[in-house]
Amino acid sequence: MRDGGLLLEFLLVSPLLLVSLVLHELAHGWVAHVLGDPTAKAHGRLTLNPVDHLDTWGTVMLVVTFLGSGGAFFFGWAKPVPVDPRYFRDGQRGMALVGAAGPLTNYLLAVAAAGLIWLVHTRSLFLLEMCWMLFVLNVILGTLNLIPIPPLDGSRVVGGFLPRTAYRRWAELDRYGNFVFLGLFMLMLLVPGFYQATFGRVLRLFTLLLPGGWFG
Repeated sequence: MRDGGLLLEFLLVSPLLLVSLVLHELAHGWVAHVLGDPTAKAHGRLTLNPVDHLDTWGTVMLVVTFLGSGGAFFFGWAKPVPVDPRYFRDGQRGMALVGAAGPLTNYLLAVAAAGLIWLVHTRSLFLLEMCWMLFVLNVILGTLNLIPIPPLDGSRVVGGFLPRTAYRRWAELDRYGNFVFLGLFMLMLLVPGFYQATFGRVLRLFTLLLPGGWFG
């Protein structure tokens, strides 16, 4: 499949990416709901329906970067789940838990994909490739979202450990979210080796979960 057409690869990757993004956002909403915030449920976001989670520009960016890079990398985002920290007993720590839930879900999906790879790697090349793509997608999504820059999930986790006065200023940086996404995209596009030096390193660490040899 790695030697196949790029369009075919994209068609195969798309449903895996949808599942990964939907479960990521659903995890945010579910944790917020458990902590007492009804906002995600009220907005219909506690659902597995991908249409309710997709962001128009984030989806366009995914398509453009994947096809434009020849499948070498992708960059995009889903529609953020609405969360109101005023419902939490401790809004700052509650947001940290909500933020951590998305990337943790992606990493758990990557571990599950690694387990499937162990089951199928000697049986079916097609299933092996599909599980490998699911593995890679979720390692990258989890790592991307853990970058500690507002409005990414990692900033919520970091915010949980900041003094309250500093946290308010930190949260205000969310307004520059579009510039953050643009800056990360430009780095991956213009700086040779940035992708491999960052996401690639994390991915190589996760490959320790896989049977040796086939992916190298």
